[in-house]
Amino acid sequence: MGIRLSVLLCAFFAALVAFSLPPAGGKAALAADKPTNAQRAGSGLPIPRFASLRSDEVNVRTGPGSRYPVDWVFKRKAMPIEIVAEYENWRKIRDWQGASGWVHQSLLTGKRSFIISAKTASLHKTPAASADVVAKLEPEVIGEIRSCAGDWCRVKVSGVNGWIQRNGMWGVYKSEPIN
Repeated sequence: MGIRLSVLLCAFFAALVAFSLPPAGGKAALAADKPTNAQRAGSGLPIPRFASLRSDEVNVRTGPGSRYPVDWVFKRKAMPIEIVAEYENWRKIRDWQGASGWVHQSLLTGKRSFIISAKTASLHKTPAASADVVAKLEPEVIGEIRSCAGDWCRVKVSGVNGWIQRNGMWGVYKSEPIN
């Protein structure tokens, strides 16, 4: 009789604890999973847009929050990325190879950069294909975008200034003006 009473009391207390907690799919879980528009508000800037990495190490997570696991780590400061979504202070980004994930906004900067994505590109003295070539940029070289107009962008790479055709780099949209 004593064992049966102990089992009944344990079941009673387990049920009491279960009923005092919010259900797994209840309002508490829904509030975290389906935020209001005010909670979702990001920067208000256009999506998509380009930015760059602020640090030499940037954790890329599987979701928008520190509770999500780190999927991989970027290790190239100033690498251009494309912001494709926002959730509060988190930005879903895509890199030049198409990989995507979530990073905290504090790890990004609005400074514009580019990466040579496919084949060697020529850095010209002036914005003309016939202009003198001041450098040849190999794939995966990263540089700073100073300005863009028409088919050309004025850039700086390792202290060398010059002009590069937009189609030779990744980090700027086809007709996007940059001043």
